[in-house]
Amino acid sequence: MKDISCKLLVIGAGPGGYVCAIRAGQLGVDTVIVEAKKPGGTCLNVGCIPSKALIHAAEEFEKLVHMAGGTSPLGITATAPKIDLARTVAWKDQIVGRLTGGVSGLLKKARVKVVQGHARFRDGKTVEVETETGLQVIKAEAVVIATGSEPVELPFLPFGDRVISSTEALALPAVPERFVVVGAGYIGLELGTAYAKLGAKVTVVESQSRILPLYDAELTRPAAKRLEELGVEVLTGAKARGLSRGGDGLVVETQSGDEITLPADKILVTVGRRPATRGWGIEELVLDMQGPFISVGERCQTSMRGIYAIGDVTGEPMLAHRAMAQGEMVAEIIAGHNRVWDKRCIPAVCFTDPEIVTAGLSPDEAKRLGTEVKTAQFPFTANGRAMTKLGEQGFVRVVFRADNNLVLGIQATGQGVSELSAAFALAIEMGARLEDIAGTIHAHPTQGEAFQEAALKGLGHALHI
Repeated sequence: MKDISCKLLVIGAGPGGYVCAIRAGQLGVDTVIVEAKKPGGTCLNVGCIPSKALIHAAEEFEKLVHMAGGTSPLGITATAPKIDLARTVAWKDQIVGRLTGGVSGLLKKARVKVVQGHARFRDGKTVEVETETGLQVIKAEAVVIATGSEPVELPFLPFGDRVISSTEALALPAVPERFVVVGAGYIGLELGTAYAKLGAKVTVVESQSRILPLYDAELTRPAAKRLEELGVEVLTGAKARGLSRGGDGLVVETQSGDEITLPADKILVTVGRRPATRGWGIEELVLDMQGPFISVGERCQTSMRGIYAIGDVTGEPMLAHRAMAQGEMVAEIIAGHNRVWDKRCIPAVCFTDPEIVTAGLSPDEAKRLGTEVKTAQFPFTANGRAMTKLGEQGFVRVVFRADNNLVLGIQATGQGVSELSAAFALAIEMGARLEDIAGTIHAHPTQGEAFQEAALKGLGHALHI
């Protein structure tokens, strides 16, 4: 097979990789991208997109359950609903297929050559790819490592049979009767909540003292309350020890030190993700590392000339939109543009019920800056649009400097607040002060008004509370 030479080689076609390749192609850079699986990476194929499809289906099903039970305040009644999870999964797969096909089309439009197979470095400029038709050698002036991340597997709970990762949880043929989740981070709670709404008896096991330990307790309180309403049992300060002797349950050491067995048809392990640094020849390179992650500078360059790294493989936050932004920047750098990473904030969304959004600094993080910091929040119980959507749980909170009202961080929890994340990020990125947000006319009736009201409250004159 004839060797390929190019200016840019991208390894991995996840959100960061494919955006990098598309942007480079748009700028006239001779680009090749290598991917062993389907384009789109974890996010598109077995992560962000399919999980949100499942979450939406679960929400719709739960609404019908309430209507059938005569408990809906809207006055709507319905017959008892049924769920055909196989059809739900097929619908989810159709969405994923449309999007992966779209990515392939965009790569073709940008004149990016796609090589399907498993890549491995020979040296800093040469990569060999195991394809279906043989070994393909690619030589490049610049290489971007965008290999992503993978679920952490517990040695005493290896994946297989009853023990599943988020990938398998998104493709179950039927709703398990008893569903145990190990880890109360955002992935575990998103999927655990969804299956609880679909009718599973869900138990969550978390070693920390509370759920979503990366968020402050005030933000997570509505989600904890909702889990209780859904009948989800949450065991905090508890440790998974392994499968029961018969293999049909999970042995757990409780906070009190007792050992109990939780019967389980499926055990979902969501204890984090690790960078995918194995299997592609990292040992052939001389890269500086930061723990398990590849160390990069302000232009995503590694310690080796001509080699860049983007996305999950470079560390936290492991978010698709961070990888996309890095990919776009690197493509422009390789095309000769003067670019540097200067982002003020990367918003994050937890699609629990209710949703959680964070942008910028938390109150505790802001206080560590050494300047006086204040917070102001506005509850959705005083927001007309939230009331009409039966979504009064939650609030919008603004963190700001006491001396000049500069906004340092914005957090929210509530129904549909993920759609406010762009406004939050924009405010911080542009260096907004409370006066800027308060003085911006927000459309009525919308949940976004809570953002304006939180700013007004910070100025001392909230109008609707």
